[in-house]
Amino acid sequence: MQATGGVVLPGERAPVRVNMDRWRAGLPPEAWPDTLPAGGELWRRDVFVVADTYRAGSASPRQLLTAVLAWAYGPLGYGPWRAARSLDADPGGKRLAYALEEVSTPAPDQEALCTAYRRFSDPDHARLPWLGPGLFTKVLYFVGYRRGVGGVQPLILDRVVASQLPAEAGVGRRNGWLSEEWLAYLRWAAEQARVRGVEPDTVEMALAIDR
Repeated sequence: MQATGGVVLPGERAPVRVNMDRWRAGLPPEAWPDTLPAGGELWRRDVFVVADTYRAGSASPRQLLTAVLAWAYGPLGYGPWRAARSLDADPGGKRLAYALEEVSTPAPDQEALCTAYRRFSDPDHARLPWLGPGLFTKVLYFVGYRRGVGGVQPLILDRVVASQLPAEAGVGRRNGWLSEEWLAYLRWAAEQARVRGVEPDTVEMALAIDR
């Protein structure tokens, strides 16, 4: 498990507020993960529970994507509509499962991370509408992160994070990042985490000032 019980992850400031009724009404019933809290507040730990369940084979790829997108979009009114469009393009979840195959292993390495990133960008095999790098790196983070082991870990890279990164992080644009840029950022964050004695995602959370 990546987060347990009621423990808030170090560096996480607040939960994301989600209109759960609106989300459930806008998505196929089978794509809704029953483990999500009904109260409308989503913490990262809640999404990690779904990701753990997915890797164990007890949650579908579509349920995983729903959990991540509900957290990612939060209160944004167009969130359920966009999430439904992404889900509709992969009714069996096969494209998602293919993209996540390499990071669902016990210890995905940098090559596996790069492969997964490129698969999500591949229109012939795994790319989905309304699921660009700012969102699919969130999926990769929740499925591939291994807490407590250090080193290079998959992290979220979106416009908020990119706008706060120093030049030495290796990210040279505000969106549309190459897999090499994402890996450069992951290596930079891993070193920052090592120096500070924290988890790599604590470094990302410190950058995500609006989330």
